[in-house]
Amino acid sequence: MANLVETKLTSAGPKRILACDGGGILGLMSVEILAKLERDLRSASGNDKLVLADYFDFVCGTSTGAIIATCISLGMSTDKIRQFYVGSGELMFEKSSILKRAQYAYNDEPLAKMLRETINKELGYGATDQPAELGDANLKTLLMVVMRNHTTDSPWPVSNNPRAHYNDRSRPDCNLGLPLWQLVRASTAAPTFFPPEVVVFAQGTAKEYSFIFVDGGVTTYNNPAFLAFQMATARAYQMNWATGRDQLLIVSVGTGNAPRERPDLKAGDLWLLDHARNIPSALMNAASAGWDMACRTVGDCRYGAPIDREFGHAMHIEPKDPLPSTIPSQFTYVRYDPDVTATGLADLGLAKISPADVQVMDSVKHINQIGDVGAAYAEKYVLPSTHFPNFPPPR
Repeated sequence: MANLVETKLTSAGPKRILACDGGGILGLMSVEILAKLERDLRSASGNDKLVLADYFDFVCGTSTGAIIATCISLGMSTDKIRQFYVGSGELMFEKSSILKRAQYAYNDEPLAKMLRETINKELGYGATDQPAELGDANLKTLLMVVMRNHTTDSPWPVSNNPRAHYNDRSRPDCNLGLPLWQLVRASTAAPTFFPPEVVVFAQGTAKEYSFIFVDGGVTTYNNPAFLAFQMATARAYQMNWATGRDQLLIVSVGTGNAPRERPDLKAGDLWLLDHARNIPSALMNAASAGWDMACRTVGDCRYGAPIDREFGHAMHIEPKDPLPSTIPSQFTYVRYDPDVTATGLADLGLAKISPADVQVMDSVKHINQIGDVGAAYAEKYVLPSTHFPNFPPPR
């Protein structure tokens, strides 16, 4: 009998992709959005045990989104994923020793330990068993995590797709044999926040080698939605999924959107330290918006806040409405991403929350407010029966 990954890959019918952005502890916003989605899918299916792995075929994530995507692929409910963030948030961001703070602010070991233990437990292994691998047969969905290979200066989207070139089991360095916890940890290794992760390939053979990895959020794929579409459809990856607004769904979930406007900025303020502090986040925000625009251009966008005053929201709601692009729609698309500016918070009835408290990836002290933002946004804007009724849950 084929395992669930093989079944998700090859079964007939429409396919569903979930893509989760990076953003540190702000990932709790994504979890609350997904919790509302899970509740609605349970109600529509009549199955109060349904989890998102029962609905989505392919889950993808960058950085904190890689944690969420992996938890979903393990078959965890959103209640369990929420417990992981709320119960472990302070441990995830434990301060590093004073001697190491010039290199990175936080200690990686608590997060690494939690990932190892959680992944093994959810897959039915003991804490002292060998770490579960990327190619574990007990995973419930296809899974992709995005990392940056600092050794080769390149983005690395790694998946458990058994047809992928580097997932050939005959290779001594087959990616499917890599510890899953370590790949997720590598995807979360944000420079200056956490130390990098060294991953060993072809371990114990004459061809053994290693690469140094850092956070996938410092590639152009902090928002991995379009990358997931490419992997699902490009011949090189051999998934070969059909396209069309009734054949493919992409749900893209962010961790809060807030332009870092600096109206009083002067040209003389831009010096080396200012660039070091602001360029990474500027690139990540631009990449997230850029791939959102790409998805709305190529896909049939059913929900998403306006991207800017020129592009707008590019939504296609009524059949009589003109398509927002001359490109035929390749998939149905929604983008859920809270506006965490003062205006956006007021719109959610959360004007008492300071925007600065819900915009920073290590804002652990304000984790409750971060969760409140995600929950309020989800209650108001996450409407699966309205946004993608052509992709009902299994009954």
